[in-house]
Amino acid sequence: MIRTGIKAALTDLIFSSDLTVQEAADRHFTPEYRQRTDGKWDDRAGFVEHITHVRTIVAGGHVEVHDELYDGSKYADRHTVHITKKDDSTVSMEVYVFAELAPDGRFSRIEETTLMLQGSDADRNIGSAR
Repeated sequence: MIRTGIKAALTDLIFSSDLTVQEAADRHFTPEYRQRTDGKWDDRAGFVEHITHVRTIVAGGHVEVHDELYDGSKYADRHTVHITKKDDSTVSMEVYVFAELAPDGRFSRIEETTLMLQGSDADRNIGSAR
């Protein structure tokens, strides 16, 4: 089993134009994937819809992982997403993640809290997996 991590998942989802959103989601997230971001739950379809929108406004960026922990099927991390939008504005968000991995190593559930470091209120959800 090859375990995914948030850096690989977000890089493929948001910054890898050679992969479709669906291909990236299939690589890192189970079909029954669920996510709660700042208290709001989404299923996989809502998640994929959100990422598809994010790709339309993002020009580039990267993910910086500060802390990461695997413990069996449990995963936790603290990371910062740095994004440059197509209008040349920038967004930086620190994200705290607690997740569950499926037996095949993909994410089956993520619960995360975000902290805006740079950007506007309208950018609040751009740098999270939600």
